[in-house]
Amino acid sequence: MNDTALERPFIPLAIAVLTVSDTRTPEDDRSGDTLVERLETAGHKLAARGIVPDEIPAIRARVEAWSRDPDIDVILTTGGTGFTGRDVTPEAIEPLFEKRMDGFSAVFHRISYDKIGTSTLQSRATAGVVRATYVFVLPGSPGACKDAWDGILDAQLDYRHRPCNFVEILPRLDEHLRRGATISV
Repeated sequence: MNDTALERPFIPLAIAVLTVSDTRTPEDDRSGDTLVERLETAGHKLAARGIVPDEIPAIRARVEAWSRDPDIDVILTTGGTGFTGRDVTPEAIEPLFEKRMDGFSAVFHRISYDKIGTSTLQSRATAGVVRATYVFVLPGSPGACKDAWDGILDAQLDYRHRPCNFVEILPRLDEHLRRGATISV
């Protein structure tokens, strides 16, 4: 951030955290805990939290419901981005995207490459916009969640970040809806 950015006020966002896993429980969800700790430390509000199994209908239903909630600005998912047969989070969520955020995946992989080298190829982290809600699909490891938050999300979800950030365009994500146009998902 530069000096002029500090003159802008911090705007806390309402963020939901969804863990996608067949085995995690609220007691041992380290990746979800990592994201909650990071977002709350940054000054944002935890709007909702949940765990769903690695099943497309369950993942999609939760993301659709949260994206319709006017009190949720951002959804962070963790888990299910690998290549195994049960890793279906991108398949569940990408069809919902009205706008893809291709740059997120590129920057995530650059950061991840610096930490784990070519092993970053085993992640299908992605992001997009669903009904005026930002959705970030993150790997299930606490380290990857830390990297995504510390290297991308902390700055982009901060209104003070310059030259641009996701917060300042959040009110305009639904312009197509306010004009009466529709995007089918």
